[in-house]
Amino acid sequence: MHGSRLFRIIYYLLDKKQSTALELAEKLEVSARTIYRDIDTLSQAGIPIYTETGRNGGIRLMDDFVLNKAILSEEEQQEILTALQSINIAQNIDNSQILQKLSAIFHLNSQNWLEVDFSRWGNKGTDNEKFELLKSAVICQKNVKITYANSCGELRKRIIQPLKLTYKSMAWYVKAYCTEKQEYRIFKLTRILDFEILTDDFPDPAKRSFPESDAETKSTDHAIVLCFPKDMAYRVYDEFDNSQIVRQENGDYLVSANMPEDEWLIGYLLSFGTNVEIIEPAYLRKIIAERAKNIYEKNKS
Repeated sequence: MHGSRLFRIIYYLLDKKQSTALELAEKLEVSARTIYRDIDTLSQAGIPIYTETGRNGGIRLMDDFVLNKAILSEEEQQEILTALQSINIAQNIDNSQILQKLSAIFHLNSQNWLEVDFSRWGNKGTDNEKFELLKSAVICQKNVKITYANSCGELRKRIIQPLKLTYKSMAWYVKAYCTEKQEYRIFKLTRILDFEILTDDFPDPAKRSFPESDAETKSTDHAIVLCFPKDMAYRVYDEFDNSQIVRQENGDYLVSANMPEDEWLIGYLLSFGTNVEIIEPAYLRKIIAERAKNIYEKNKS
C-alpha cells in the first residue's frame, strides 16, 4: 500500500502541478505527517520533489522530469492515449484513472474523443448488451447457445464456441466454432435472436484459432457488376469501397464487386427497387426480374 501511495502522490502532482500536505492527506486518507514522510522517501529515491513555503507555496515536482526520461515521442504518447480511449469502447472497464495518470505523465490532453453505440436506431441498447455478453463469453471461453436467422430465413439453434468479435462492412460478427457442424463459422450479431451463455468451457482459443483464410466464403463469392443512377450516390458510397466504383460520363455509378450469391443478395438488390441495373451476370438479372414480378403479383390488388 505504501508503494502505491507514493505513485499516487506523483501522479497527482503531475496532474495538478502542486498540492499541499493537507490536500494530499485528505485525498489519500492518511495524516499530513505521513505525507511528509512520503515526500522524504520520494526525495531520497531520487524523485525531484520539493516544497515551497509562503502564500502560493506547496509541494511540487520539478518541471518535465518525467518527460526528460521518457523514451516515447509526443506522437507515440498521443497514440497510447488514443488506444486507451478506443479500448473503452470494446471493454467494460474504467480506463479513466489510467488515462488521467498517463496524461499527467505525458502532459497531454486525455479528452475522450470517440464514442460508439452498438445498438441500432430504436433498439434501446439490446445490441450493446448482446455485444457485452458475447465479449464476456469470448474472454471467459464459454459455450454459447444461440438462435440464429440464416440467409435462407431459417431459424436454427446452435451451440458455438465464440473466438473473436469482428467488425466488417458496417456490421459486427462473431467468429466461432459451431459444435453441430463441426466447422468454423461467422455469425452476424444482428441475426442472433436469442442467446444463452452456458456454464461449460471450451478449449483454449490459442489452440483453436479461426482460419484466417475462409475458403467457404471465397468459393461462394461471384463477380457482380451493378449500375446505379447518380441520385443513389449516398447508398453507393455508403455500401461500396471507392475502389469498386467508377463514375460514368452521364453521372451514373458502375460498381464491380465480389458478393455471395444467396438469398441475402437477392433481398439486398431488391432493396434498391428500380434504382439498380444488374449488368453481370445475366442469369442474376433474370432471377431478380422474376422475384420482382412475383412481388408485384402478390401485392397488386
